[in-house]
Amino acid sequence: MTTLEPIAYEDLDGVALRLKLAVEASELHGSLCGFLAGGGRIERQSLLAVLHLDGDDIVQPGASDQAMLDRVVKQSEEELADPELGFEPLLPPDDRSLEERAEALVDWCRGFLGGFGLAGADKHAKLSEEAQEILKDFGAIAASSFEFGDESEDEDSLIEVHEFVRIGAMLLHAECVGGRNKPTGDTLH
Repeated sequence: MTTLEPIAYEDLDGVALRLKLAVEASELHGSLCGFLAGGGRIERQSLLAVLHLDGDDIVQPGASDQAMLDRVVKQSEEELADPELGFEPLLPPDDRSLEERAEALVDWCRGFLGGFGLAGADKHAKLSEEAQEILKDFGAIAASSFEFGDESEDEDSLIEVHEFVRIGAMLLHAECVGGRNKPTGDTLH
């Protein structure tokens, strides 16, 4: 079995542009990951409908764009559950400007919080203190506007925030979804 090449930011951003979505690839991916991390399931529904991105102005996806959306769902589900911690937020590549990458991370966090809420806010009251703190920090990132100074220090800071977001998303997924596949009943020793 061959594994598909990971979806590139530009490919998903192209789909978002063609479909006239009001979000770029980073926010779309963040919304999807937040929804999945919060325990949401796409199942037979359209990703755009699940994320409430299917308004009147949206162009319906053709076969190629729908295949890309289906792939990003599958890839995100697999990466969030990856025991090897292989999850990565879908952001512009490192050759893009620091400002563009930082803004995309802000958008990703904003999308994540929206998707997480769509997955079922009633469940979130039961989150651990650590999970609640992660969500609070994601909110602070989503509300941020960056000031840039020393490029080397700014790059290091962006890397640290990116790593926090990456791990935080996996921890939230593990807490909200991790128990879903565990047996319910007495454990045999």
